[in-house]
Amino acid sequence: MFESAELGHRIDKDAYRQREPVLREALLDIQYELKELSKFPVVVVVGGVDGAGKGETVNLLNSWMDPRLIRTHAFGAPSDEESERPHMWRFWRALPPKGLIGIMFGSWYTDPIVARVEKNQTQAELDQRVEEIVRFEKMLCNEGVLLVKFWFHLSKQDQKLRLSALESNPLTRWRVSAGDWERFGQYDRYRKVSEYVLRQTSTGEAPWIVIEGADERYRALTAGGVLLDSVRRQLERVKTPRQRIDAAPILPPIDQLRLLDRLDLSRKVEKKQYSKRLEQLQGQLNQLVRDRKFRDRSLIVVFEGNDAAGKGGSIRRISAALDARQYQIFPVAAPSEEERAQPYLWRFWRNLPRKGRVAIFDRSWYGRVLVERVEGFCSHADWMRAYAEINEYEQQLVAHGAIIVKFWLAISPDEQLRRFKEREEIGFKRFKITEEDWRNRDKWDDYVQAVGDMVDRTSTTIAPWTLVEANDKYHCRVKVLETLCEAIRANMK
Repeated sequence: MFESAELGHRIDKDAYRQREPVLREALLDIQYELKELSKFPVVVVVGGVDGAGKGETVNLLNSWMDPRLIRTHAFGAPSDEESERPHMWRFWRALPPKGLIGIMFGSWYTDPIVARVEKNQTQAELDQRVEEIVRFEKMLCNEGVLLVKFWFHLSKQDQKLRLSALESNPLTRWRVSAGDWERFGQYDRYRKVSEYVLRQTSTGEAPWIVIEGADERYRALTAGGVLLDSVRRQLERVKTPRQRIDAAPILPPIDQLRLLDRLDLSRKVEKKQYSKRLEQLQGQLNQLVRDRKFRDRSLIVVFEGNDAAGKGGSIRRISAALDARQYQIFPVAAPSEEERAQPYLWRFWRNLPRKGRVAIFDRSWYGRVLVERVEGFCSHADWMRAYAEINEYEQQLVAHGAIIVKFWLAISPDEQLRRFKEREEIGFKRFKITEEDWRNRDKWDDYVQAVGDMVDRTSTTIAPWTLVEANDKYHCRVKVLETLCEAIRANMK
């Protein structure tokens, strides 16, 4: 992987003086075209060995281009806030919107490589992280992100010369630490692990570009030229009509028996029994989230369901049992302009709770496989790949200690019609009903099929779906609270 980056690449001063202004002008032009078109973001990942010019290249790109259109992030050790969330959380938050360039200096590659070199994780654990990275980058590329990955390399001899030169100069001595020399002592192991990781993660969508870092002029022109060419090619791709790519179709069962058809929507709980049971369950929920064991966990509650199925009422019964400082409710509507400029999971990653906290989502990331699928807001291939992407997302949350509880609240068409009319007649409920709610009734069967497919493909052992019979609001609320308490209790054993 590094053989061509140890050939002694050099650019003389005269050649550099001729090529540098031309490259700078072209980079500025393409940057403004990128911003004006705003069809995709660019993510530049910068990695490599100490002393190979990573920092100098990042600074150079910011000076060559308009820094107002570049967001540079240098990632060090995770902060307390970052440590309380999955390791990918801080990288998701740093993604640039469409039309801008984001530079990731120290990225999702740093921790896995360092941990394996220092033998803080096994080879199997490294492989698992590598697979997560490949899936993550594939998802970004499928969402339209241009991912450019630079690895700046030095041979062992060149790294020693570089560190010695920096250390001997009073103006640059501060840039060399004891840690740099310590890592140099492990050069062979770093090379072996890095080469393995780069080989496994250099894909057709996001290949690694390995650049020899010994000569600053060669390094600068190569990085700038690759970035220019990559953005230029991507701009041409988005301007050219793409051939539609479809995934294999999902066909309804030939006997027309669907998952939601088997729910017994006649289930009821009497009001007197409900009042007593509600108080008991709210007390249990309060005690569970105040338990010392919950301090190392977080709770994510997802509500999906038919319009007027009682999501809001169920959420209010949950929040009434909790300390207001401990939970946050996220009502999810159509994405804002800021959110449309990002991959669809971005707005959910940014709202993940810290440990010891609760996040309640009134509609969620499942919109991609429900409303976006049914209404045609995304392509068939997009919502088909979303099942695997959502499972991956939830797996990362659970691996970090989150308890995920997902509810689908189901009502019959007749009950929904009754509730719609009631909302129109009662003044303080009128805000709940819209023209879109009435329009969605015409696609009832499409949603029934979409829900069945969603449950089949995303109800996992770590984050199962609970289907709630919601024609009777008392039964619905009791079942939601019972399921929630059981899930927390089971995960805190």
